[in-house]
Amino acid sequence: MSDWLIYRGAGAPHDGIEHLPPPPPWRDFDGGPPVAPPAPLDPASERRLGVQHREASHHRPGETERELVNAALYLRRPLLVTGAPGSGKSTLAHSVAYELGLGRVLSWPVVSRSTLRDGLYDYDAIGRLQDLQIARQTAAEPEALSAAVDDEPGGGIGRYIRLGPLGTALLPADRPRVLLVDELDKSDIDLPNDLLNVLEEGEFRIPELERLAGSAPEVQVLSDDGARVTVRDGRVRCRAFPFIVLTSNGERDFPAPLLRRCIHLHIPVPDKERLAAMVRAHFGEGAAERYEAVIDRFLDREPGDVRAVDQLFNAIHLTQQAGWTDQDEEETRRRLTAELMRPLDRTR
Repeated sequence: MSDWLIYRGAGAPHDGIEHLPPPPPWRDFDGGPPVAPPAPLDPASERRLGVQHREASHHRPGETERELVNAALYLRRPLLVTGAPGSGKSTLAHSVAYELGLGRVLSWPVVSRSTLRDGLYDYDAIGRLQDLQIARQTAAEPEALSAAVDDEPGGGIGRYIRLGPLGTALLPADRPRVLLVDELDKSDIDLPNDLLNVLEEGEFRIPELERLAGSAPEVQVLSDDGARVTVRDGRVRCRAFPFIVLTSNGERDFPAPLLRRCIHLHIPVPDKERLAAMVRAHFGEGAAERYEAVIDRFLDREPGDVRAVDQLFNAIHLTQQAGWTDQDEEETRRRLTAELMRPLDRTR
């Protein structure tokens, strides 16, 4: 394997991220003060990768995938991953986080109502007003109310600001965070363009804190991880540009300026060899051979049919747990397998 690869796609944790070369001069960021390292990989990633059964090593991305992931790491650019549903686009983010020890994956599932601010931060102005009203009603003395409000920098405003997944990914960490922006093609037409400046500059501003910068230059807010982090002068600027995976099912085209800022990876529909590796990762050694007929049936589709790998996993798990053995049960297995693996673009 080439020595330049930081992410090797081997499914085993290692310290390769420590050997990542410096960024290009135009992608070198200097945010601070540094925040604490994130929490370890969470159960959501472990379930997706099959880590519980120590079979994550069976997830072996192809050569093109490995090379483009590493290109994104070297160039500090987002990775735009396209492909059919269930082809493993979002799993790639979890695989990189697991192998390189980058901690919990930050996830931003995009919907049609998503805005850039949803990903950056949320300010609960109503909650702050309600708490202030309650304090006014319960405070016996005006001095007590003043002390309660001014107890923290900015009058306690930081308690009402929570960074979103993108905002947390842009915190000044010494090692890159992994951010999954899932199904960007589901967004409103403006969101891809709104992302351009943030992805290029690696920073954003919180106006509510900027207005207080003179009297409260440092304010602690809540991150998407649930930790208290310091924001200085109302601005968040990254230190190590995060590894960002933008996924798309190909339901729309993206503007050229966004494409220019990303490394594009297209993941093809998994073939039999890759499906077998995925089955081993979740069901153990020998599972691919034991359920070869189910895998073959999953692959037996008409041109244009769309199926997700989750459907295959459901069919295998049900077969495994039901323990169908005799002839009558075999017919049940075939019928239910066909229903569970019905093409997603068919309603009847």
